Amino acid sequence: MELGQLRALRELGDRGSIAAVAAALYVTPSSVSQQISALQRHSAAPLTFRDGRRTALTDAGRALALAAIDVEVALERARQAVELFQDDPLGTVSVVAFHSAGLAIFGPLVAACASPELPDVRLSDFDVAQEDFPLLTADHDLVLAHRLVGSPSWPGSVRVEPILFEPLDIAVRRDHPLAVKAAIEPADLLDEAWVAVHEGFPLKQALSVIAGIGGSEARILHRINEFSVAASVVEASGCVALMPRYTTDLREHPGVVLRPLAHPGLGRHIDCLARPETLERANAKAVLSQIRIIAGTLIR
Repeated sequence: MELGQLRALRELGDRGSIAAVAAALYVTPSSVSQQISALQRHSAAPLTFRDGRRTALTDAGRALALAAIDVEVALERARQAVELFQDDPLGTVSVVAFHSAGLAIFGPLVAACASPELPDVRLSDFDVAQEDFPLLTADHDLVLAHRLVGSPSWPGSVRVEPILFEPLDIAVRRDHPLAVKAAIEPADLLDEAWVAVHEGFPLKQALSVIAGIGGSEARILHRINEFSVAASVVEASGCVALMPRYTTDLREHPGVVLRPLAHPGLGRHIDCLARPETLERANAKAVLSQIRIIAGTLIR
């Protein structure tokens, strides 16, 4: 049984003729007859009978028409529940971010959402390869993801809300010869040993680009995804690393400095991914707005 079939039967009981039902539903009489015939095929008892020139409901038909009213009421209540849910500025919004974005954004976001006028947030961090970020939208409302310049776009199955463009810098020890440079050329890195992220992660591709410009293959000694851990290795070893400019926190590593690359444009897009229906909700839009505000304060 389908809603359109039940609706046609109910209207027939109320209006008394196929023609009147067709006029009310803005369809043809033939379409109404087809809907009722399809419904009859699912019923063991006759639903209609001919009463002169009109089609009337049998007792079984009237019983089913009454049941159709309950279906309509349930659907209307469901629609209203969805509308209330979408319009509710409170409730709970789940937010996922890759590690460095979580470090920079989660604390201020929790503080902002302590306001009684904003929804609660539930936070998680995931360190995944670029192509796996869209999959997280199935289980979480807002997904903060990063994508390297020139890499494939996010799939059309998710809504993409740009948050921030973040340049990539070179992290070096403060006493490293490259630390005195205002900007570092790829050729300056020719003989350096690297701390790099694991294969499949966005910054690994960026390192390959830099090495290609410099005319050599990067000599990678360590593979560490967590930037604070990588910074400690840079500080201890004299290796260099590629790190994002705004979301890297070096306060616990005063012996490490960031220096920009002489070739501008290398960086990553930080985007918010979500299922399209999620961003119809008022509370999800409110949290997204707070994320944008916090991201704006990171730029320096």
